[in-house]
Amino acid sequence: MATFILFLGLLVAYLIGSIPTAYLFGRVLKGIDIRGYGSGNVGATNTFRVIGRVPGLIVLAIDIAKGFLCVGYVASFFMLVSPVARPELYRVLAGLAAIVGHNWTIFLRFKGGKGVATSAGVIIGLIPGIFWLGFAAWAIVFLITGYVSLASIIASITVPVFTLIFNEPAEIIIFLSILCILIVYRHRSNIRRLKQGEEKRINLFKKR
Repeated sequence: MATFILFLGLLVAYLIGSIPTAYLFGRVLKGIDIRGYGSGNVGATNTFRVIGRVPGLIVLAIDIAKGFLCVGYVASFFMLVSPVARPELYRVLAGLAAIVGHNWTIFLRFKGGKGVATSAGVIIGLIPGIFWLGFAAWAIVFLITGYVSLASIIASITVPVFTLIFNEPAEIIIFLSILCILIVYRHRSNIRRLKQGEEKRINLFKKR
């Protein structure tokens, strides 16, 4: 019974992560399927490009909240119902379930976003100090280059390095290393466009 309850918690985390925020905003605000516009990605960056700055920022905030909610509250609730020997590991699994849900959402035939925002929410819930170091790396790269994709890739690489430097628990280091590989893999089309000089920059301060 205890195993079933814990599995149910991971399923709930997956379903929360699966909420296709960008797709819903596209339908409600523009009456469009955002997958047919811009990069075709179901994420905050494409929402910013296709729908607008404010909707893009709201989608970003919601996608971050999905990851944080699963690690901070969903995992805590199910561990309260059925205690576990290694709570940190269960939080990691709940966070991973949320990210998998975002990337391969059941609501869009298992095609979703790239998981950066939801991953950020998970990291905030697990190790907020490391998140801010990763965010600083992201902000520096983005402000210098204007490339969200490049900033996300660099940040995803620096985060597991910081966990090693600050001697975080083994499950955290392994999880973030896997997450880094996943994020880089999900950005393979962006990497190709960066090499070809075809990746689009974003200017936060330019009026639309």
